[in-house]
Amino acid sequence: MHYSAFMDTLLCDIGARLRSRRTALGLTQSDLASAAGVSPRFLVQLEGGSGNISVSRLAEVCDALGFRLDELFRGLGPGGSEKVALVGLRGAGKSTIGAALAERMAATFVELDAEVEAEAGMSLGEIFELHGEDAYRALERQVLERVLSKTGPVVIAAGGSIVKSAEAWRMLREGARTVWLQASPDAHLSRVRAQGDLRPMRGWADPRAVLQRILAERAALYGQAEISLDTDALGIDGVVDAIAGA
Repeated sequence: MHYSAFMDTLLCDIGARLRSRRTALGLTQSDLASAAGVSPRFLVQLEGGSGNISVSRLAEVCDALGFRLDELFRGLGPGGSEKVALVGLRGAGKSTIGAALAERMAATFVELDAEVEAEAGMSLGEIFELHGEDAYRALERQVLERVLSKTGPVVIAAGGSIVKSAEAWRMLREGARTVWLQASPDAHLSRVRAQGDLRPMRGWADPRAVLQRILAERAALYGQAEISLDTDALGIDGVVDAIAGA
């Protein structure tokens, strides 16, 4: 890639990551500019992938977002990871989009929870019921480490709660390009119902309200992903195009 084209792509990637982080925290551009002590114009240029970025100014913006510089640049430029990890709540479209993306990338597609079940020889429900969450998390880390050590391109559909495990979430962000597949609570519900397995929602008096609360609780964690994409707006093909293009 020509140097100028590479720099254009790098600046756009940096801007997209910062914008994703800001929106996940519920901050406006004005809020962030004020907190970081930079001008609104600089922030617009920064998020838009244009302008001459000062390292010190960039560090101030990252500090205001609680975003480490190594996280911001992880996977960018030459030698970036061939692995892509999709995160989000159940019903975000990780399996469907992951399979389509893997075909596009000529990559191996891995559903992490299915690998955990195979490792344990039982379903997720049985793991939790018989051994508890700690056992599930230990298996999740073990399987994740094995998947990330695979050679060649891999697309990973992670469990919706992986962000609750600080160690597993760190491993995933360090070993793969992470993408948060966003959807509205109504979209999550309709997709889960279409899958025909409502067991995780049994006993929920108001499933939509519960999903809305979980999304709100995890938004800042999901927002640490490198890319955030609205599956409602883009659709399957649009999301696959966006990830492949990135």
